Formats: sequence, C-alpha cells, structure tokens
Amino acid sequence: MSAGTGRAQIRRHMIDHDRRPDGTPFRMTARVPFFVRNRVDGTDGALAGRADGTGIRDTVTLYYSLTKPGVLYGNALTAAAGFLLAARGQVDLFLFAALCLGTTLVIASATVLNNVLDRDIDTVMERTKKRATVTGRIGVRNAVTFSSLLFVFGMATLIAWTNWLVVAVGLVGFLVYVVLYGMLSKRMSIHGTLVGSVSGAAPILAGYVAVTGAIDIAAVLAFLAVFLWQMPEFYSIAIYRHDEYARAGVPVISVVRGVPNTTVQILVYTVGFVVSTLLLSVFGYVGYVYTAVMGVLGAYWIWLGVIGLRAADPAAWARRMFRYSLVMILVYCVMISVGPILP
Repeated sequence: MSAGTGRAQIRRHMIDHDRRPDGTPFRMTARVPFFVRNRVDGTDGALAGRADGTGIRDTVTLYYSLTKPGVLYGNALTAAAGFLLAARGQVDLFLFAALCLGTTLVIASATVLNNVLDRDIDTVMERTKKRATVTGRIGVRNAVTFSSLLFVFGMATLIAWTNWLVVAVGLVGFLVYVVLYGMLSKRMSIHGTLVGSVSGAAPILAGYVAVTGAIDIAAVLAFLAVFLWQMPEFYSIAIYRHDEYARAGVPVISVVRGVPNTTVQILVYTVGFVVSTLLLSVFGYVGYVYTAVMGVLGAYWIWLGVIGLRAADPAAWARRMFRYSLVMILVYCVMISVGPILP
C-alpha cells in the first residue's frame, strides 16, 4: 500500500468517526474545556459547549445555576451579618473579603452536591425538574468535579486567611448539609428540616467567630435566630407545595402530620425566632433602635402566624408567610450589622 493510499484511508476513518449515525458532522469542541464537553450520547453531558462565546456563556450560566444562587447569597448575607455584629464598626476589610469568598465557595460546593443527590426528587417536583442535573445538560461526574473544585478553593481560602474555628464551623456545616441532611434525614424523617437548619445557621456563626476567634453569647443567639428562622420559612413552603412533596415521597411535616399541625409548628418557631432576636438587646449587644425595629416586625410576623391557625386557604397564607420570612431575615441581617453602632 502506498503512503498516499494509507493517508487517504486514515482520513476516511477519521471522517467516519467524526459523524453522527445520521451522517451529520459533530461540532468540534477542541477549544472547550473538558468539563463542558458533551459525550456523543449526552448521558455524561455537561452542556454541549461551543468554541464561540454564546456556548461558553450558556455553560457558565448552567454551572452557576447549580450553586442555587438564592440559597448561596442568602447564606453569604448571614455570614457577612455575623461578621459585622462581632466587628462592632471596626471592620478588617481583607478578613471580611476572605470570609465571604471562602464561605460562599464552600456553600456553593454543598449546593452543587445537593443537586446531584436530589436528582430523583427533582425530577418529580415542578420547580426543580428543569435543573441541569435532571435534564442531563450537566452530568454527575462533571457536577461532582465542579463541587470538588469549589470546596478545595473555598476551604483553602478559609484556612489561609481566617482562623481554625471558622474552618471547623464551615466543615461541620458542609458535612451536615451534604451527609446528614441531603443523604439521610431529608429522605427518612420529618425532622430533616431541623438537621438542615443546623447547616443553614453555620454561616452566621462562621462570620462571627472570624472576628472573635471564640464563641460567646452573641454568637449562640445569632446562630439560634437563623436556625429558628429556617423552620417557619421551610414549613411554609412545605404547605403550599404539599402535593409536590407527597408525589416525590419526601417526608416533610405537612405530608406526614398534616397542614394543621404544620401551621402550629410555624407559629411556635416564629415566636422562638422573635424572642432570640430580642435577647441580643437584653444582653447588651445592640441598642434600642435594633430592639424597636425587630420588635415591631417580629410582632407582625407572629400575628401572621396566629391568623394562619384559621386560614381558609392554607396555601395562600403559607405563601404570604414565606414572603414575609424573607423580609424578616433581610431586616435581621441589616439590623445586627448596624445595631452595635446605633443607639
């Protein structure tokens, strides 16, 4: 066989293997990083990234969505608030930036893994069935790789520029969320929300101890407030999305014990949250401006909880309760940030 004939056969072989079964050519992805390439069958796909800008932007958007931005920024907000509560107006900007960056990356790592673990549940639920890990636009291997990178860079940031107590809080929060909550309690117990709330309250504690290097009464109260806040927030979701959780087989309290019982639980935890926020002023960590704002808004939230006991439309009431819970956590974070320097 001549050299020319051999080269021709090689070219034909390459062409045959560079086409789909229907004869159409595959788009070249040589310049696209490995973690955004799609396999031919799509089963291990990240997004079918393209070398042009549009494909890369779409891919970045998909991976960004895996971090659950709403959850991510909410937790970053509480971490920042905890830091500012402890700093009392004396802010180390570099330490603040390191805390926010490291904490955000670790939380993002946990939420990405949660997407991987919840694929079977997300397939059934209306609000989650279009997630990239459900549709196959991002494969499991790629999602886990992405999560691992986020975790490594996040923990490295915390280790390098904060203190070991912050690192410990971050690691415990990560493990509780991924293992105890995501793998175990969420699927087996109505108390999964309690377990998940421990990890959800970890960022504000991490923020506080980044400044103090120790846990004091204010740190405990801040942790307790965010822990308690998550219960009425999620239980409200569990009421107005009751049918979705029932179809998915997730044993949330509204499915297992019914909506009336859940409504009572919401009121109890709401009262607990309001009391815990006001205890900061009792122990002298904040002034009367904080006390007045949190007292008034907290009283209104309790009143909303009370009217839920006789709500004609529990789902509509639960949506209202959920929306107000977001107002409460935002105001709380702002007030503990500035409360120590206000009258």
